[in-house]
Amino acid sequence: MPGPLSQPVHAVPRRRVAVVGVALSDCGRVDGPTPYALHAQAARRALADSGLDRSVIDGFASAGLGTLAPIEVAEYLGLRPTWVDSTSVGGSTWEVMAAHAADAIAAGHANAVLLVYGSTARADIKARRRTSNLSFGARGPLQYEVPYGHTLIAKYAMAARRHMHQYGTTLEQLAAVAVQARANAATNPDAMFRDPLTVDDVLSSETIADPFTKLHCCIRSDGGCAVLLAAADYVPDTAKAPVWILGSGTATSHATMSEWEDFTTSPAAASGRQAFARAGLAPADIDVAELYDAFTYMTLVTLEDLGFCAKGEGGPFVDKGRLLATGELPVNTDGGGLSACHPGMRGLFLLVEAVRQLRGERGPGQVTKPDGTLPRTAVASGTGGWFCSSGTLVLARD
Repeated sequence: MPGPLSQPVHAVPRRRVAVVGVALSDCGRVDGPTPYALHAQAARRALADSGLDRSVIDGFASAGLGTLAPIEVAEYLGLRPTWVDSTSVGGSTWEVMAAHAADAIAAGHANAVLLVYGSTARADIKARRRTSNLSFGARGPLQYEVPYGHTLIAKYAMAARRHMHQYGTTLEQLAAVAVQARANAATNPDAMFRDPLTVDDVLSSETIADPFTKLHCCIRSDGGCAVLLAAADYVPDTAKAPVWILGSGTATSHATMSEWEDFTTSPAAASGRQAFARAGLAPADIDVAELYDAFTYMTLVTLEDLGFCAKGEGGPFVDKGRLLATGELPVNTDGGGLSACHPGMRGLFLLVEAVRQLRGERGPGQVTKPDGTLPRTAVASGTGGWFCSSGTLVLARD
């Protein structure tokens, strides 16, 4: 039976869909507000950014909060949507839900869909409102890995070690990912950490799970964000230029590590192929890439799987300053989860940053092409679990 990488992808005529509003809530160190309040703050700001009236919102997508997510959050926001989605597949949730929302709008099942997220992950730990638990699967098939210490970070560490063994990837190359993310964060006033890093800083920080040190790992922050998608019919009434969704792709891989066929290949290989084919573009056509980076290895292997470099060449690719906002392929231009913010399922933040870059709204951190013009295209690719799921979107200004 053919797998997802060998299945053909066919273009389908679609009603055009655009991102018309994006916003962050307060991010970083946010003591006091509840996750619901951060949802509301981000939603209000995104709606204001769009210039549309809240009455146009007939679709709502949210995950990770409430017993009846997204119904509880929609009620808190005063919304009564007729189209809802609460897909939860880890960090790629938001790219997957954006793909669902775009399909719904394209088919006429909704006209304007609000995606919103908020978390007080840092504040909860600080206040001891709950304990951090990065060990998943006390029940079901995953229970058989738990006794061996398979926390989330251990799963990523194993995958990174396999890539190092198979392709000669070095710790210095992985550290370069963190160094460049921090350099990009330096121009982002919303970033939690902005002080410069060196490769030696990364390598000499505390070991968390071999080969990862603390600075190979994402930060823990508070924060939220929101993205409003709408049909082309609404674009003439929006406050800012639209950013169009050209193509999307989703894929899953495994849940238990024993079912993962290749630790060096993520499901982004499938979701990226779908998204590029549906957009009619190739990786070489992309000006900016926003990739989920809970760990440095995620950035490296996602670049390979999306086709920005060949399999096994990610180490040399990231080691030449290419990921800087001024580099050949600007990646995680806000500083990413490694330096800017990571309140949990970070995927929606990737869309916010991609849209702001395409609009030319990033101030000192704005990417420009060699001819001085704004970037035209961007890719946002989220990863969920321990490379269990992936969602990829291709975006463009025109």
